[in-house]
Amino acid sequence: MQLELLDYLIIAVFIAITLYIGLKYKSQAGKDISEFFLGGRNLPWYIAGISMVATTFAADTPLAVTELVAQNGIAGNWLWWNMLAGGMLTTFFFARYWRRANVLTDLELIEIRYSGNPAKFLRGFRAIYFGLFMNVLIIGWVNVALMSLLEVFFDIPASEQIYYVAAAMVVVALYSAMSGLLGVAFTDVIQFVIAMIGSIVLAIIVLNSDEIGGIQNLKSNLPEGTLSFFPTIGSENSGTMLVLGFSSFFAFIGIQWWASWYPGAEPGGGGYIAQRMMSTKSEKDAIYSTLFFQIAHYCIRPWPWIIVALCAVVLYPDLSPEDSKLGYVMAMKDYLPTGLKGLLLVAFFAAYMSTISTQLNWGTSYLINDFYNRFLNKTADDRQQIKASRIVTVLIMIVAIFVTTQIKTISGVWAFIIECGAGLGLVMILRWYWWRINAWSEIVATIAPFIGYALTKYIFVLHDPTWGMGIGENPKGFFFTVGFTTISWIVATYMSKTDGEVLKEFYDRIQPEGDWRHFRKDWKIQRLAILAVCWLSAIIMAYCILFSTGSLILQDYIYAAMYLCTAILSFILMRVCARKVEIFK
Repeated sequence: MQLELLDYLIIAVFIAITLYIGLKYKSQAGKDISEFFLGGRNLPWYIAGISMVATTFAADTPLAVTELVAQNGIAGNWLWWNMLAGGMLTTFFFARYWRRANVLTDLELIEIRYSGNPAKFLRGFRAIYFGLFMNVLIIGWVNVALMSLLEVFFDIPASEQIYYVAAAMVVVALYSAMSGLLGVAFTDVIQFVIAMIGSIVLAIIVLNSDEIGGIQNLKSNLPEGTLSFFPTIGSENSGTMLVLGFSSFFAFIGIQWWASWYPGAEPGGGGYIAQRMMSTKSEKDAIYSTLFFQIAHYCIRPWPWIIVALCAVVLYPDLSPEDSKLGYVMAMKDYLPTGLKGLLLVAFFAAYMSTISTQLNWGTSYLINDFYNRFLNKTADDRQQIKASRIVTVLIMIVAIFVTTQIKTISGVWAFIIECGAGLGLVMILRWYWWRINAWSEIVATIAPFIGYALTKYIFVLHDPTWGMGIGENPKGFFFTVGFTTISWIVATYMSKTDGEVLKEFYDRIQPEGDWRHFRKDWKIQRLAILAVCWLSAIIMAYCILFSTGSLILQDYIYAAMYLCTAILSFILMRVCARKVEIFK
């Protein structure tokens, strides 16, 4: 497909603005490593919050939502909507702790919380494991999604797509290496605004096209059950397209959000979410930024994608389930006029760049602060650290390009990451609230899921094929891995010792609630109970905002009003409880 001159001009202006921001913050990012990775710990909550949302809006996200809707209706989005509970847990229980810790990376916390050689090993191991191994897998799947866009939109042969992706990564690596987190965060804001405008414009144009004819015609032409917000549990004959067995529903809603590590939804906070919280001005900003992130990420941003996905179900009925995600790109190609094609391509590239830039900066922070500075060059000055950071950014880019060529399916990477982190989450949560957790707890909880995963996928499956199924089909393998990991780290916890002096320093620094019996007499159970009410009311509020927005778009005004009223009541309850524990002060 050929673009017009106006389309190319829009793309060129966007790239120029991005590189300008990189140059603008180059000198500030070069002052020291704190400026490079945390922006001087001076980001306002709305910049940090938007940056979080922008990072989780990658080139693959609209395609993934389109695939979920095509195969399972709107309710299919519960496969990621379920993670809201974990995100809100971070907001009310952990955000202030991360800002209070005053560390450069979340891995630095390991040697503040734990002691001895096990803590040293854990910090170095996780720097490589998350900063390089997991990081390049994430970048790789985002690259594969961009390649799908290039194939459908431009008819670029598969053999040439990697070169275009590599060129895009070079641009991202260039401004990321120059400007550090400040440049990444401020370009995230611009990229998010562009990406959302592009998504909304596409939804409006496709919805009002002659082939669709508005929301009422769309609703009448969709298969029965497509518009249901909720899955049916334990039934094969239902009024919704997404049917989950009780065990699968329990796995998604009851376990996955707290048990599995997943980028952007780490139990207890962590990764680039923790990085953004640590970069804010204050504890209050850290809390506000994560609360904004949860609302924007789960409640507002998905609806333009869902509308286009619903239209694609009607417009492209012959797409196979495997290719259904391409309906989004085909709608872009078929319905956008000159100029808007350039805008939507910029929106996709903006989403892509915001994710890749964060992954590069975040991964580099681990490899520099928690491996290079800690083990290879303990006496490195600011100049050496910044130089090393820029070199490592480029090296991660090169490794990620290679890994991209090896990835066959995005869903395969998703499943691998979720199941190979199954059971780790509880340790990441409890280390803030239980003095007995130690470095061996976390080491075992990091390694055990791989053993559980290998047993289910390569041993048990030989006797029963259902062990190899995904969570949505038969979650027995996931349950086994969570149980195996949990038992393993509990045993390791009680077989190992803790260092009272290190624990005392950690407690004095963070002042956490929970069981710290050696350092205070009371547990402050009442405060934890009030925080739990804040958490639950915020979850209800967010889901009601989500469903109220959807009902309004679908012109179901009675339901929209009901959900909105519930959201308001939940917000009031959240504010009342938050004031009692002074969480927003």
